[in-house]
Amino acid sequence: MSDHRSYDDLIAAAREDERELVAVERDGDRALVRLSDPSNLNALSAPLTLQLQDALAPLVADREVRSIVLTGEDPAFSAGGDLELMREAHANIDTGREGTTMAWRWIRWQFGGVVRTIAKSDKVFVAAVNGAAAGVGMAFALASDIVLVSDRARFVPAFMKIGLLPEVGTSWQLTRRIGYQRAFELFAGGRILSGEEAAELGIANALVPHDGLLDAAYEWCDRISALPEHAVLMTKPLLRAAADMSWDQALAMEEFAEPGCFTTADHREAVEAFLAR
Repeated sequence: MSDHRSYDDLIAAAREDERELVAVERDGDRALVRLSDPSNLNALSAPLTLQLQDALAPLVADREVRSIVLTGEDPAFSAGGDLELMREAHANIDTGREGTTMAWRWIRWQFGGVVRTIAKSDKVFVAAVNGAAAGVGMAFALASDIVLVSDRARFVPAFMKIGLLPEVGTSWQLTRRIGYQRAFELFAGGRILSGEEAAELGIANALVPHDGLLDAAYEWCDRISALPEHAVLMTKPLLRAAADMSWDQALAMEEFAEPGCFTTADHREAVEAFLAR
């Protein structure tokens, strides 16, 4: 491994990896995206991360896809950032021409690119956390719209233990879910949360038996399929934005958005169906 490999070299080398590290299954209006490097606990190596981005891009661009289930191949969801990749970033900072900007590019464009895709796309992302979700792997789960955990799930906020800060949106996600003191406790203490604890704290929506995890995820896909399409498309960005709005701003946003729904056939037919009961 060259100490002077650039960001572009890193991308090119990752593209040359012929292993299939992300598997995609399509079924009608939903897709299953599975991180598939179980011997490395689905750690986010350069090849795996690029394959994940490549897998998500056409799915979020496809009008027919309404929901995407993100999971890992047992025994883990994802062990987070790849340590060999971190070692290369150290070498590049010490001897390369790009300094810290190589790490910045990767964190922003690859890791950050995934969470932005999850949060900003029109698709509903269901994280099916089947095992350990550490570091950036945990960030991918927390960025999803629905988080389901099996009884084998573990959330591992390990950033500070290896001299890093919470990244890729985890500081934002956790402080809004559980408050400052508990978030600080998790990051500073590095305490591993079981799936049951994550559900109790509100980090996950539900705890389900391991063997029923994907069935529970697909049940959510069924719920999304049954909803009027425009309602999901408009509600996701509204709720995402509301966390940073004042009450007045959120109220105004809802007031401007709602009248458009009155023009849809789905809404009118639903009203008539209720009145006919």
